[in-house]
Amino acid sequence: MLLQFENKKNGRRIRKGKGKILEHKIILSADSTCDLGANLKERYHVHFFPFHILLGEDSYVDGVDIQPEDLYRAWREKKQLPKTSTITIVEYEEYFQRWVDQGYDVIHINLGSAISSAHQNCVAAAAKLGHVYPVDSCSLSTGMGLLVIHAAEMIEAGADAPSIQKELKELSQKVSASFVLDTLEFMRAGGRCSAVAAIGANLLHLKPSIVVENAKNGAMSVGKKYRGSMEKVLEEYVRHQLERRDDLCLERVFITHSGCPDSHIQLVKKLVCDLQPFKEVFITQASCTISCHCGPGTLGVLFMTK
Repeated sequence: MLLQFENKKNGRRIRKGKGKILEHKIILSADSTCDLGANLKERYHVHFFPFHILLGEDSYVDGVDIQPEDLYRAWREKKQLPKTSTITIVEYEEYFQRWVDQGYDVIHINLGSAISSAHQNCVAAAAKLGHVYPVDSCSLSTGMGLLVIHAAEMIEAGADAPSIQKELKELSQKVSASFVLDTLEFMRAGGRCSAVAAIGANLLHLKPSIVVENAKNGAMSVGKKYRGSMEKVLEEYVRHQLERRDDLCLERVFITHSGCPDSHIQLVKKLVCDLQPFKEVFITQASCTISCHCGPGTLGVLFMTK
């Protein structure tokens, strides 16, 4: 019979039963590409493992010694295109080892496996160490972040690591993640779209949306193509995502951007609040890993469905 539940810091969860005390210690962790930012990181007691950013001859740690603004400045001033380097098996092993040695179980949410080899590397490290439970988010950015927050809530409620891993795998198929690109310059420069496509989009004033395909482990595809000013495009995009829908989980929604003007962000926030009664609306900026692929001015609305 469960008599009492207490919370302690650093992932400790103690459940008191008749005549004995059972201790469950869980660390919540995620690739830094979950884009939750410092405030939500602290609120939900999440540990981030950053990707590497390569710029010219130098290597940086995402969000530690390089920020998205640095990437865009290097491109504008020197035409240096940033690249990303995934987290290796050895790095994951070293990262998790300290917690495993202390008797913790670790839940770790990875960038979608169709986008990066991080999940594959994390699974290999987990198999060697034990007590590490990797989750393929089948998503990116705050699409991952939605799963991280759900995991934090499950830990708070006393769930064990295998149960959390299982539920997150199921929920990964209910995350809606999409973005509207303001420019195709970064994608063209990085070889992710042709010069012809980029020129055509510019001439026609097209702003394509990128949709994350959960059923394909986070592969990305081109969604609806919008035309006009970014303000007009954002309004149409948000309406397309949220208007007259009754299948949404209304606990929270993310507005995530890669350096948009505040006027665009506030326009989207107002429209989101007008269209759906979300309990919490979070605004976050994308990490360098995400930003260097989509370029400046990108914005997405990310949420979960029932």
